[in-house]
Order: sequence, then structure tokens, then C-alpha cells
Amino acid sequence: MTSLTKDAIKKSFMKLLNQKQVNKITVKEIVEDCGINRNSFYYHFDDIPSLIEEIFNDQVDELVNKQINSENIYDSILEAIDFALQNKTAMLHIHNSASRDLFDRYMSRVAQRTVSEFFDKLTDGYQNINPEDKEAVVMYYKSLLIGFVVEWLSDGMKYDLAGKIKRLCELFEGTTELALSRCRKTGDE
Repeated sequence: MTSLTKDAIKKSFMKLLNQKQVNKITVKEIVEDCGINRNSFYYHFDDIPSLIEEIFNDQVDELVNKQINSENIYDSILEAIDFALQNKTAMLHIHNSASRDLFDRYMSRVAQRTVSEFFDKLTDGYQNINPEDKEAVVMYYKSLLIGFVVEWLSDGMKYDLAGKIKRLCELFEGTTELALSRCRKTGDE
């Protein structure tokens, strides 16, 4: 029953967050929406920021447990931003709230996981990759992914994020492989 209550709280919060800003949502509204009492909320969560943090952690765990079978960086990025695309208004509300640090940590973890896994699969075919160079390439693409999402949110989500990323991936096709070819160790390094 505890898990069902916790899930109901999260679902109610996300429903409310897709309707209004974080600072406008109260614990009273959440418990009324899911039909529980305040004590039940506080049994599971200290406050609304701890609820947000758990929702983000759940999303990261879900992504970690999901095997990404992408053949290209675009599909990997879409996997990473799926939750944000499904909850655009909620993400914008968190991005513009006092809980922004939770959002930033969440985005960093999602981007790191997505890009690292993609490059681990991609570098299987390369011999003698310099680990520091590979780490730099992963950091570069992680920063790009975070930058895309933050820019989209900062701009009020006025454009099709998935479409924009797809077009950028098309424009820069082949640059990933080129960067990785330059990561190869030479001689006895």
C-alpha cells in the first residue's frame, strides 16, 4: 500500500505541475488530488523539493535500467529527453523555480548516462582509444545535450526540440566518428 500511496502522490504532483508553477502547488492540493491525508504525504516526503528530487531520481533510474539500443546519437538523445518532452510545462515550471538546482543535477545525470552509454557502444569498434580524449568527447556531447534543453526551456519551448536536435545531428553527421578517430593512442602511449 505504501508504494501505491507514494506513486499516487507523485502522479498528483506531476498533474498539478503540468498546470501551474511549483511555488503555487501546496501539499494540501496534492493530498486532496490523490485522496490521502497530509500525514501520508509527510510519511513519504519531507517537502515538495524532496518529492521533486525523488521523481527525478526515478526518471534517471528508469533510464539506467532501460537498454538504449540506439544506432545514432539522435536516438540516444531522444531517449534522454523523452520525460522532458512528455512533461514540457512541468519541466519549464521546475526550470524556473527555486528547485532549479534539482533540475540541473537531473539533467546532468541523464545526459552523462545517455552520452556515456552511447560512446561506450560506439568505441567498441575502435582500438586504443585514449581514455582522457574519450572523456573529453563525452563531456562535449553531454554539454551540448544539456545546452539544447536549457536553451529550449529558457526560450519558452517555442520550437520543436526533437526536430531541431535531429537537424543538428544531420548537419554534424560524421563528426563524432572523426573525433573518435583522433582519440586513438599512437605507439606505446
